[in-house]
Amino acid sequence: MGVRERQEREREEVRQKILEAARELFIAEGYRSVSIRKIAEKIEYSPAALYSYFPSKDDLYFALAEEGFRALFNFTNLELEGSLDSIRAGFLRYYQFSRLHPEYFDLMFVDRTVPRIGRDWERFSFVIQMIDDVCKALRRAIDAGVFPPETDPEVAFHILWAAVHGPATAALCQRLAPDEDPDALARDTLEAALAGLRAGIPTTFKPSQCNEPTALTAAKRGDEDVPS
Repeated sequence: MGVRERQEREREEVRQKILEAARELFIAEGYRSVSIRKIAEKIEYSPAALYSYFPSKDDLYFALAEEGFRALFNFTNLELEGSLDSIRAGFLRYYQFSRLHPEYFDLMFVDRTVPRIGRDWERFSFVIQMIDDVCKALRRAIDAGVFPPETDPEVAFHILWAAVHGPATAALCQRLAPDEDPDALARDTLEAALAGLRAGIPTTFKPSQCNEPTALTAAKRGDEDVPS
């Protein structure tokens, strides 16, 4: 191994060490309460050394969030054929991710003090693709007769996502009684949502255009209204 390769490997090892320390502190104390100095103290580095890797605490968070969203993407990236079983499995995988990786899920979806990813949306453009792939699978399911023809795939996506996100958050925040099974709740809420969509229940939810190119353009302009 040459000098350059060794230096790059050592730099990446330090970068991962910083990220691990930041993740632990953000989860334990909350993003707002953690400073660069506190992260530096945890790994016995100077704050100046950390700034050479991450210009700000927000940049540290964005790096962790990107790791989390990519892990979520890889975990849930099933072949969604447009069948009822594949759609059910895909959304259950989202819930399962929250149980297997609570530290990422907390940073990505629960801690409301973290910066909005809309500020660095180009970095997270793959999330748009992930949502689009699921909506395309739902469209195939609609065309195959799994759901009524008037079903809006984006509305269906949000309803099914909410069905599993609620139990995931309730479990992570310990909002259920000790003898209440969050896994069963996730299965039941998802089945209820699927049954309702298949029955053609009227819906009133109107999705925003945050996963459309216009929103990406707004994020590039620094539009603070772009939701994360």
